[in-house]
Amino acid sequence: MDNRNETNNTEETQPKEDKPASSLMEKIQQLGQTNVPQLSQDSKIHCLTIVGQIEGHLQLPPQNKTTKYEHLIPQIVAIEQNPKIEGVLVILNTVGGDVEAGLAISEMLASLSKPTVSLVLGGGHSIGVPIAVSCDYSFIAETATMTIHPIRLTGLVIGVPQTFEYLDKMQERVVKFVTKHSNIEEEGFKDLMFAKGNLTRDIGTNVIGSDAVTSGLIDSVGGVGEAMTKLNELIERNKTKNEGIVQ
Repeated sequence: MDNRNETNNTEETQPKEDKPASSLMEKIQQLGQTNVPQLSQDSKIHCLTIVGQIEGHLQLPPQNKTTKYEHLIPQIVAIEQNPKIEGVLVILNTVGGDVEAGLAISEMLASLSKPTVSLVLGGGHSIGVPIAVSCDYSFIAETATMTIHPIRLTGLVIGVPQTFEYLDKMQERVVKFVTKHSNIEEEGFKDLMFAKGNLTRDIGTNVIGSDAVTSGLIDSVGGVGEAMTKLNELIERNKTKNEGIVQ
């Protein structure tokens, strides 16, 4: 009788032990990442990954690997509110995507009160450029690339002057944001944007690793180690600054 009771108790408690694991798997499946500070109490850095295509107001096909802005925006708000998170590492490997969604993410990252460092791995193309430069300091891997090109529209386009005026204004929003948050001049960025012959049958420029640093778009060439070192340095500097204000 005692053995049966012990067996029953074990069976009853087993599902309860699986709940945290299943909850973690749901987060990974839905958001594509884990919440680092909750998994490790010693961690003070949140890693935000932006991969695939940045999805905007229209849902992309299921076979596309996407980063959904409605997932990122609440995470960035939670980062700002969570006192345990002292810094943010943004890792990019994106082909670009929706312009307004990308700019929304960029503006939110730029307005965070906590230190931020971005790292471009593989590619940080198109609207991934503003996201990469939105952080306090930016890195790019030696073999990573960034494609800079004019804004494009897909689907039905109404051929009236107002459409082209809207497109031009949207492009200016991107140019102003990039030049404000990086060391590249507006004229230099537009030269890269409208260059001919660099991209096959298209206008724009593909900058690789050190070329992005030379142009003033990205701060340094480096990888995960360099990015983490810089972020910890910015965190310590931010602590010293805050302590000085309190005193």
